[in-house]
Amino acid sequence: MAISIPIALIYSENTIFHLIISSLISLITGLTAWYFSRKAKKEIGKKESYLIVSLGWIIFSIFGAIPFYISGAIPSITNAFFETISGFTTTGASILNDIEAMPYSLLFWRSMIQWLGGMGIIVLSVAILPILGIGGMQLLVAEVPGLKPDKLHPRIKETAKRLWIIYVFFTVVEAILLKFGGMSLFDAINHSLTTMATGGYSTKQAGIGHWDSPFIQYVITVFMIIAGTNFTLSYFALYFKFKKVFKNEEFRYYIGFILGFTIIITFSLFAFESLSFEQSFRYSIFQVVSMITTTGFATVDYLQWTPFLYFLLFVLMFFGGSSGSTGGGMKIVRILLVLKNSYLELKRLIHPNAIIPVRFNHQVVPQKIISNVLAFIVFYIVIFVIGTIVMSALGLDFDSSMGATAAALGNIGPGIGSVGPAENFYHIPAFGKWFLSFLMLLGRLELFTILIILSPSFWKK
Repeated sequence: MAISIPIALIYSENTIFHLIISSLISLITGLTAWYFSRKAKKEIGKKESYLIVSLGWIIFSIFGAIPFYISGAIPSITNAFFETISGFTTTGASILNDIEAMPYSLLFWRSMIQWLGGMGIIVLSVAILPILGIGGMQLLVAEVPGLKPDKLHPRIKETAKRLWIIYVFFTVVEAILLKFGGMSLFDAINHSLTTMATGGYSTKQAGIGHWDSPFIQYVITVFMIIAGTNFTLSYFALYFKFKKVFKNEEFRYYIGFILGFTIIITFSLFAFESLSFEQSFRYSIFQVVSMITTTGFATVDYLQWTPFLYFLLFVLMFFGGSSGSTGGGMKIVRILLVLKNSYLELKRLIHPNAIIPVRFNHQVVPQKIISNVLAFIVFYIVIFVIGTIVMSALGLDFDSSMGATAAALGNIGPGIGSVGPAENFYHIPAFGKWFLSFLMLLGRLELFTILIILSPSFWKK
């Protein structure tokens, strides 16, 4: 939080005092908690781990909201918390009606919380959850790069360190390219932070559409693809081990989905929207990548396209990025396993005595993982339906209810209806914002982590 103080000094903003106070509140609270727990047992069980992971995001969001609230930039506690948890969960759903009126220091803090949240989920998913045997990492089989903690280094600390280095490296490279493309240094840094987190916060009300620059849009597209890729594969790519990257089945389908949807939307835009072929391709690939990686950036208001096209983008909201990436959603690997299992089920019906296992990356996937995936998909759909009903009960129209729920649960940001790319979440009732905040956390921690805590059996000895 204190990193934002120099920004306030550079731009001579009166937020210096508020940032200092907020930093001190966080520091004193942290030191107090450390002092009274310094003699506690260091060993933690699975139940404590679930609580630590879940409460971590909530506590970060509470303290992260303090600068917005006490500075008066976001005078509502509900709105300040919503904006902050949307940042930490890398959702990017905003309540700000005039982003450019915000102090630069708070805009930087807003981008920083997304960047920290993105790295947090990477370290959590690749380095920590495999040890606990929870969350999306149950999907990992032996030969899937990035799914076992010893793929980068046998020690969690070393794995986390290497992931941090990769994350920082890509962030710096993108910032340099965006500055070269015409952004100011401040805008380049902020957009680099939020791209690598697949968060989608922008320093401009019009988002990336503020810069009508093909170079900037293509650069962000490339780095969104990188951010939506398993970060362990990025590690291999940086060491020129490209064979490991392209042998990965999830990565191949991830790129395949991007190309497939891009081709369909490109030719549709070229045929029906009176755009040049280059514009049609650029708008198409940007929006497809933004949706499938759950970044949420927009260069155009895609709701102005034909219903067929924005329905395709709505479908992409449920895909999500790769496992071990900063992307949200269901994740490509789950969709693949469900499709494979469904197809093989037809074969099993024809040959009931045959043993036909699901294979992923040439390895047999254990049945318990298939069960885990099917349970996740069912939970995801049920929660989406319940969320849509709740938002409809609060007065939103059907499109907006579905859009808000899908955007929050998938950690995307903009949805459809009144929460589309040209709008925001300011008009959502207070209860709706708290409910959507819960959905953001639920989606970010891949459902099970939160649902387990909410189950009665969790609290029994």
